Amino acid sequence: MIAYFADDPTRVYQLLQWLPVLERLDAAHPVGILTRDAATRDIVTERTTLPVLFAPGFNDLAQLYDELDAAVVLYCNNSMTNFNSLLDGRMMHVHINHGESDKHSMVSNNAKAYDRVFVAGEAAVQRHRAALMELDEWRLVRIGRPQLDLRPAPLLPPSERRTVLYAPTWEGDAAYNCYTSVDVFGPDIVRAVLAVPDVRLVYKPHPKVTTSQIAAIREGHQAILDLIERAAEADPEAGHAAVWQGDILAVFPGCDAMITDVSSVGLDWLYLQTDKPILITDRHADAERLRQEVPVSRCADVIDADDIASLSDLLADRLEHDEHRIARAAMRHHYFDDNGVGDSTVRFVEAVSELVETRNRLQGTSPAAGFEESA
Repeated sequence: MIAYFADDPTRVYQLLQWLPVLERLDAAHPVGILTRDAATRDIVTERTTLPVLFAPGFNDLAQLYDELDAAVVLYCNNSMTNFNSLLDGRMMHVHINHGESDKHSMVSNNAKAYDRVFVAGEAAVQRHRAALMELDEWRLVRIGRPQLDLRPAPLLPPSERRTVLYAPTWEGDAAYNCYTSVDVFGPDIVRAVLAVPDVRLVYKPHPKVTTSQIAAIREGHQAILDLIERAAEADPEAGHAAVWQGDILAVFPGCDAMITDVSSVGLDWLYLQTDKPILITDRHADAERLRQEVPVSRCADVIDADDIASLSDLLADRLEHDEHRIARAAMRHHYFDDNGVGDSTVRFVEAVSELVETRNRLQGTSPAAGFEESA
């Protein structure tokens, strides 16, 4: 079993969130992490006990595949170099993505290149159906979201205050896929949260927000940090904080409401914190488009530039009167089917096992014995 990841460290977060799940899969089918970038290899080696393989060039990759005779290759993103690996027809190729999201980037014709595409549930199936022509839907395998079965140790210290998490996404790699609120009204959101009585604000941006090359994103991010620093100095007991490191899933347990953009974070919250309010930003100020393309927005309060002035009052009200709780429970099922905690990992391992059996039957081979450590 190979988990293929070719990108540099700026995108390695896409793979890192899968490592604990892949370590569980390793108990059933030996897993090796295949990297193409030396710096990424070094980061991954420090984060997992799984063997980390390195194939910088195409010839290195081809030779390694000849030696390993792996049954299945897993891909957690749509890197262009995935097609170097997809050229090998002796293995089953499976796209597992790195989250469940309503972003446009979640669906592309790249899906047709893989033998299977693992998706979370009905919402993802509908997303593919709406976006792609002549997709063989039998290739879509509904497994839930295995990462949400994990329970990382909580990062936030306990607080008697109600905690509001602001977790914006990054700007994306193209205008059509830009959903971030950081540059358009991120500082205004922070000011509004800080104005709510008896609230602790926690800011946990997408990792790529902190390294953005876009001036407006950098300026918005820095303005947010400045606001939090001043608020923390003015009221040290409040616990206002910007969280740089660690899994955002480890931040959730200490929070009572979340403000986020269109991203996987909002859907993770929907699954894990179904009984707590979520507010979603709309930088495009297109309510109908958001309602159609982002179903979770139908069970959330939506914030655009016109709503910022009343955000403090809205948030205070939601912390006391959660009007969307029942709707969120139904929406959770739409995105994640009937999966409970632990079910997704079981489905993931079972789905991979079926593909191993299918590949070995088609190739007339026995399962590979395992992996040797590679420098």
